[in-house]
Amino acid sequence: MNMENRLIVSPSPHVHSGDTIQKNMYAVLIALIPAFLVALYLFRLDALIITALAVLFCVGFEYLIVRYILKKRPSVIDGSAIITGVLLAFNVPTGLPVWILALGCLFAIGVVKLTFGGLGNNIFNPAIAGRIFLLISFPAQMTTWVAPSTAIDAVSSATVLGALKFAPEMLPSMMDMFLGTEPGSLGEMSAAALLLGLVYLLWKRVITWHIPVTILATVALFTGVLYFFDPSPLYHPLIHLFSGGLMLGAIFMATDYVTSPLTKRGMLIYGVAIGFITVVIRLWGAYPEGISFAILLMNAFTPLINNYTTPKRFGEVVKHG
Repeated sequence: MNMENRLIVSPSPHVHSGDTIQKNMYAVLIALIPAFLVALYLFRLDALIITALAVLFCVGFEYLIVRYILKKRPSVIDGSAIITGVLLAFNVPTGLPVWILALGCLFAIGVVKLTFGGLGNNIFNPAIAGRIFLLISFPAQMTTWVAPSTAIDAVSSATVLGALKFAPEMLPSMMDMFLGTEPGSLGEMSAAALLLGLVYLLWKRVITWHIPVTILATVALFTGVLYFFDPSPLYHPLIHLFSGGLMLGAIFMATDYVTSPLTKRGMLIYGVAIGFITVVIRLWGAYPEGISFAILLMNAFTPLINNYTTPKRFGEVVKHG
């Protein structure tokens, strides 16, 4: 036998995709640029200050905690802390006091991320958990919105979802909702900009379509059925799709690798549940918005979804009865 023709068997993996954590993290940051540019246009310098401070706080807290408390080598350059900072900034009003923003960043990084072991081990999405922590702890400050293009003094102004629930006669046009000219958090202003980010992430294969499309489709279908029986603005599918943090949450936070299911079937279950819970909270809950609570709740169910949707290993004995 010719030794040169013998097959060589080696352990997996046999092919490297070239993907790295850092590469994917920075691809997400690139996808967030259109939404950030819209925020800069609408809120001017305030948008830049809030975003820069949130990133600085998240990166700084992660470095200090890992270096001096956990006594490990910091890895802040992987981009995960930067994304947490940007997403948390995108989930708060531009008039939020700096010290409250700092507390949110500390909770997101120190409690939600590093307490569970750091990147890859956290059960909940840090930015989502940080937003909910701030919303529960400081409800007045977290619901005081600055009107776009007038970011000088914080003024109390209703968001689209707030108007939808409590003052439907004040709703803006559908085009204004789609392009983003109404009060709200930094990153939820323009559905169009967020959809551009989705296209980029799908093109780069950073995420798959399963979670974001399923969430948006579930919201549209659920509200569409309700709208069919009661054609009032409260149930209009496009209003629910283009307003609030639905697009931001579905595209950039529900798709977090660590806290979302691994299998395609699991992703579909996860997406349907998030969409359904979001609509329930929006229509019948105490808060006008529900995407953050829906994602956080389904983060907790992700291990269970993985357990029941992950294929059995070849040769594994399945017990019945």
